[in-house]
This record gives sequence, structure tokens and C-alpha cells, in this order.
Amino acid sequence: QILSCQRARVVQSLWRRTPVNTNATFSCPKHPASVSGTWTIDPKGRFGNQMGQYATLLALAQLNGRQAFIQPSMHAVLAPVFRITLPVLAPEVDRHAPWQELELHDWMSEEYAHVKEPWVKLTGFPCSWTFFHHLRDGLRFPRTGDRPSTFVGVHVRRGDYLQVMPLHWKGVVGDRAYLQQAMDWFRARHKAPIFVVTSNGMEWCRENIDTSRGDVIFAGDGQEGAPHKDFALLTQCNHTIMTIGTFGFWAAYLAGGDTVYLANFTLPDSSFLKIFKPEAAFLPEWVGINADLSPLQGKAES
Repeated sequence: QILSCQRARVVQSLWRRTPVNTNATFSCPKHPASVSGTWTIDPKGRFGNQMGQYATLLALAQLNGRQAFIQPSMHAVLAPVFRITLPVLAPEVDRHAPWQELELHDWMSEEYAHVKEPWVKLTGFPCSWTFFHHLRDGLRFPRTGDRPSTFVGVHVRRGDYLQVMPLHWKGVVGDRAYLQQAMDWFRARHKAPIFVVTSNGMEWCRENIDTSRGDVIFAGDGQEGAPHKDFALLTQCNHTIMTIGTFGFWAAYLAGGDTVYLANFTLPDSSFLKIFKPEAAFLPEWVGINADLSPLQGKAES
């Protein structure tokens, strides 16, 4: 019940509308902005993907002086966790509106600040701080009291990425050695940190994460279809270890503190690097630990 009560308090302030002015507080206006046209985004992917789409829609619509609406399916995904204040687009409006589609790549570009079309449907999988970093203070969860210990949230993405990364993107996921290095990084800088592990592969985590120090808690339930508890738990930690994926990014971004991430996790000739810019995905102050690419390099040589 403690986690549920804390979570009920902290999620109240997330995803409130804000002007681009970074000094302004997040609040929901009493009346819609008097602008012409409507912007929305085509929701695709899982929880982390749709968080990125929501935040990007919010930021770009405000930047261009348009009213943003979200699709009902996005509201269904995000509303169980966050206070959603963007209005929901009526299906009949969606069907008949004269939409101009704008496909976004995963970093902010100058042309996105000067979109003249009044009816825009954004597409793609944007999840870069370069779109919405000026909104971060309003997006982050407030803390819920003093913490006598230092908690490090650990998110280990596995599942479909075990196949997708090596076979499609010439990449790897976080392995045992990476997690050990990341945890040792925090142990060297913080007194007696406690590592709170969540994953969609909890069995692998229990078998591969060293628990001999007594500072590791396996807290995740591993339910991909209902990630809300894992996410709320991670965002309440002081710091974060992430592997890859948008879920881990958002947990780290909203938690604040120090973040360690898996860096250079694809081969140099991976087509993934055409759609992904590390400098746009990871904040400059975050700490990257290079992935071990030897399993991929061995396959390439053979």
C-alpha cells in the first residue's frame, strides 16, 4: 500500500500542459488556446514509445502555436499512470480532417519549429530530449519524502530485443558484464547504494546479476502488458542504470540523478545509426559504458 499511496501522489503532476516559457509552471488552461488548426500524432509502439510521442506532440504543437489532441488509444495507454491533460480527438474528426502527415526523425530539427500547415498528424517514434527538454521540470515526478538510502533503479530490456538487436540491427543488449560495471560505478561513488531491478526478463536477471553483496532487490514483475508498477518504482529511485529502449530512457529521464547507459551497442555499419543519434538520445551528463560487441564481430568474421 505504501507504493500505491506514493504513486497516487506523484503522478498527479505529470504531463500537464505548459507554454514554451521554461520559467512558467505547468497547469491546465481553463480555455483552449485561440489558435486555428489541430495537431495530433499517430500512436504506435509500447508504453515508452507513446510517452515519447506524447511529449514530442506537446512540445512541437506549442512551438508552432497549435492545439494538440491525442488519439483515444494513446489515452488508454498513458492514462492509467499519468494525469493526461491534452484533449482526446474525436474519431469522426480524425476520419474527416484534412491531415498533412509529418514524419519525424528522432531528433529536433529546425524545420519542425516552422510548420505552417494547420492540420498535422505527426508520425514516427520520436523519443529525444532535444524535442522536449525545456519541459523536463514539469514532466518529472516530485519526490515523496526523505530517503535514508540511495536507490538505483535498474531496467534490463530483454524480450523481443534478444532477436531484434542481433538479427535486424547488428546490435546487442546489456549483458552480465555491463550490469556489473554499471553497478560498480555507483558503488564507487555512493555509500551503500541499493539496486532495484526491473526487467521483462526477470529470470535472466536473477541468474546473472551478482547478489553476493546483499544490495540487490529484484522488484519488477516482468509483465510487459502492464508496465505501470515497474515504471512508477523506477522513477522514484535516485539514480538509474538502463540498457536500451525507450522505457529505460523515460525512467531515467524522469527520475533524475545520475544515469549510466549502454553505449555503442551496434556495429559501425548498422542501419540503426541512420535513424538513431546517440547524442540526441542520451543527455550529455549521462555516463555511457561501451557494449561488448565481440559476439557480433565473431559472427561477422565467420
